[in-house]
Amino acid sequence: MQKSFHYYGTYCAAYLAGYSHEECLVIGYSAQLVDRCSRIFLKDVGGPQDAATTQFTSEMANAKNDPFGIRDVTRIWASFHFLPHDLYANPGKGGKRYRNKFRMICGPNGSLVADTVNLAKGKSLQAAGIAMHVLADTWAHSYFAGTPSLVINNTNRFFVELVPDESGKLVERPVKFRHNPTADDDYEEGLYTNSVFQVDEDAVMNLGHGRAGHLPDLSFIRYRYAPAWGNYEEILKDNPSDFFHAFTQMIYALKFLHGEHDSFNTNTYDFEAVEDLKEEIMSMLETRQHEDGACADWCALGQKLSGQEIPDFDLDAYREEYEQAPKNGKEGTYLDYFFQAALAHKGMVVDRIFASGNPLAGRSSGFRSEVGGANG
Repeated sequence: MQKSFHYYGTYCAAYLAGYSHEECLVIGYSAQLVDRCSRIFLKDVGGPQDAATTQFTSEMANAKNDPFGIRDVTRIWASFHFLPHDLYANPGKGGKRYRNKFRMICGPNGSLVADTVNLAKGKSLQAAGIAMHVLADTWAHSYFAGTPSLVINNTNRFFVELVPDESGKLVERPVKFRHNPTADDDYEEGLYTNSVFQVDEDAVMNLGHGRAGHLPDLSFIRYRYAPAWGNYEEILKDNPSDFFHAFTQMIYALKFLHGEHDSFNTNTYDFEAVEDLKEEIMSMLETRQHEDGACADWCALGQKLSGQEIPDFDLDAYREEYEQAPKNGKEGTYLDYFFQAALAHKGMVVDRIFASGNPLAGRSSGFRSEVGGANG
């Protein structure tokens, strides 16, 4: 997913869950910061390097595919963007190495989603925002894994998009991929940018949905493809439906974090909260537009809900507060709450993966932290 959903969409979900405008801004900002908190950012502000929640292109270019490098990449991407659905899944074929990678495939409503939301209960608003990013991405990034793997994440020539014709009927159109990262995707022609094919199983280019380009993050798209791990059987990905389920599940999860529910259960959605907004939300999700347009739509919805202005996301918004705090006095700053929540979440996920007998993310000892208490 992109800023439109993680920042503005999360703001909307938080407001519908009963949070104040100011609280919604913190939750939405934290959800979006997950996509921006790289080691480069952490080095700039003086934050803990292990609190990285993403890696920029320049960092990925230098990533190694030895066991240490793969563990480092997997800890970040599997924890925050491709949360494994079932760490004990049985692929029914292949050896231990394949089984370990198969079990890293992302999907919604797994036990780790419940662990993620429960970990944020009673903690900071920043922890809630991180949890919402992770939950939302389980829907967008379904069927891909946050560890380098050609056999899991590759796509083949059978990749078609379902686009509406003049009558509104969905018809299939072959997806055309190119490898120019500076070129915008052409939604009208079905021309998208993806990562370059690498025959090496563990090449970083084979991480996540790189081989499928930006398609999993586009709210309006529907596509079919046939992954090797699924015995080349067709999978239909319906993003408008998935994003709507993600949004209503976020509302339900945030109501739990806000104290309205006693427990969080998977496969549960707050459709009632959006009963009067469903048509508007689905229209936004299905509109074939670039990110600026999607941001404007979600921002307008949020401002209509709260009656308050939602500022643009500014990566440096809390930098000065953190940088000017003394070295031993950063506790209580916005970024410290975020860093501590990120460390705790990453530690939890890595612990769960390792406890399942899967070594791909290594151990969490040495960087795990406890999340700070609730803050305003």
